[in-house]
Amino acid sequence: MFNKGQRVVCINDDFPPLAYELFEQMPKKDSVYTVRACYIGRGNLTQAGSGKQDGEIGVLLEEVRNPRDPALKSGLNGELGFNSERFAPLEEKTNESTLTEEEDEEILIPA
Repeated sequence: MFNKGQRVVCINDDFPPLAYELFEQMPKKDSVYTVRACYIGRGNLTQAGSGKQDGEIGVLLEEVRNPRDPALKSGLNGELGFNSERFAPLEEKTNESTLTEEEDEEILIPA
């Protein structure tokens, strides 16, 4: 599962045609996004038996906003989100300084 604020990359943007009718914005493969929220998913809206898969996690993305989920009961609010399996954690490179042994020895650490 992802954490709020975590950067992820879309690894699967193969959506069924109905998704393009329900969603206003869709993630694109190889694009980077920021997780806005995670929630327990209810399954794929477009498949028979939707909501019967245990353990599915949905995500909302900072960069992607969509309308209210039409499958929710009246009075409940919730945005259409995406299955977390469509994303992978972004492995960002850190800028670690590489010190030579001589430079490393000159660093003083206060007691």
